[in-house]
Amino acid sequence: MPLSISMPSPANYSVHLPELTHRHVTSSASTNSELIDAVQDATLDATELHLLTAETQSAGRGQRGRSWQSPRGNVYLSLYHPVHMPISGLLSLIIGVELAKMPIIQRLNEQLRAQGLIPIGVKWANDLGFYRNSSEADKAEPDTQIIQFNKLAGILIEPVWKAGKLVGVVMGVGLNVQATPKLTAQTCEGMSYQAISLQDIYGMLVSDNAYNLPILQTLYQQISEALLAAMTRFEHFDIERPTGHTYYLDSFLQEFATMDALAGLRLRVSQDHDDNLHVITGDACSIDTNGCLQLREDNGKISALFTGRIDVIREA
Repeated sequence: MPLSISMPSPANYSVHLPELTHRHVTSSASTNSELIDAVQDATLDATELHLLTAETQSAGRGQRGRSWQSPRGNVYLSLYHPVHMPISGLLSLIIGVELAKMPIIQRLNEQLRAQGLIPIGVKWANDLGFYRNSSEADKAEPDTQIIQFNKLAGILIEPVWKAGKLVGVVMGVGLNVQATPKLTAQTCEGMSYQAISLQDIYGMLVSDNAYNLPILQTLYQQISEALLAAMTRFEHFDIERPTGHTYYLDSFLQEFATMDALAGLRLRVSQDHDDNLHVITGDACSIDTNGCLQLREDNGKISALFTGRIDVIREA
C-alpha cells in the first residue's frame, strides 16, 4: 500500500495556540529535561506555558529513567504548564485519553474497527497502543506465554520545582509516526512490548486508497491541544474535590473504560518490594479513583496497584 509523509520546513513547525510559546529544535538531549532546566534557571517564565519540539533526541527518557529511542520522522514534544495543585497518577491517564481522542487516532480507530482489528487504546499507566488478538499473538509468538504490547506513544510527566516549591509540570509525549525503533532485550529494558508507528498501522489496513501520514506540524497542534485539555480536566478534579462531588471524575472513569487497552485481559504483575519480587496474577478491571490499576485475583479479591511491571499472558 503506498504511503507518504510530508516533512515541513522548520519555518512551518510552529503551533498556533496563542496562550503558549513554541520553540522547535533540530535535536535535543531530552525535550523534558531541556524545559525543566530552562524553567528552573529562569530562562523561561515559570508562570507561562512553553512548548518544545525536536526532530530527534540524543538522550530521550521514559518512565523510571528508561531510555526512549528517538529516530527522525517521529514526534518528540514537551509542554510545560504552571500548576497550583499536587500532581497525581491520574494525570498521565487523562493525557492518554485526550491523545486517543485526537482526530488522527479517531480516524485510524474507525478503520481498524471496521476491519475487525484491535483499536488503539490507553494502556495503564502511560502508553498508547494495543495488544494483538489471541490468534495473531499465537502465530507470532507460539513459544511464549506473554503477549507483547504494540506501543505507539509514551507519556512522561515530571513535576518542576523551584526553591523547594512546585511551580509546574512538564508533560512529554513521544509518538512514533514514520520510524519504528526495533527494540532488543537490552533496549526494551525488560518490558514486554515492541514499538509500532502510524505508518505501520496504516500498512495493516486493507484499502485501495493511498494514505498520507499527517505532517508533524499537524501532530504538534493536535497533541498540544490534547495536553491543554487534559490539564483543564485535571484541574476540574481539584476544584470539585472539596465539594464532595465526583461528576468530572466519574465522567473520566467512564470514558477511560471505553479506551482501556488492558480491559478484560489476563495479567501478571511483578512488583519489587525491598528487593523481594512479588507476583500477582488476575484479570484487569479498569482503574480506581486514584488512577491505580485494579486487578481481580483468582480468589475474587480486587487489588489496587500503583506500580509494577505489566505482562499480558495467555489463558491457561
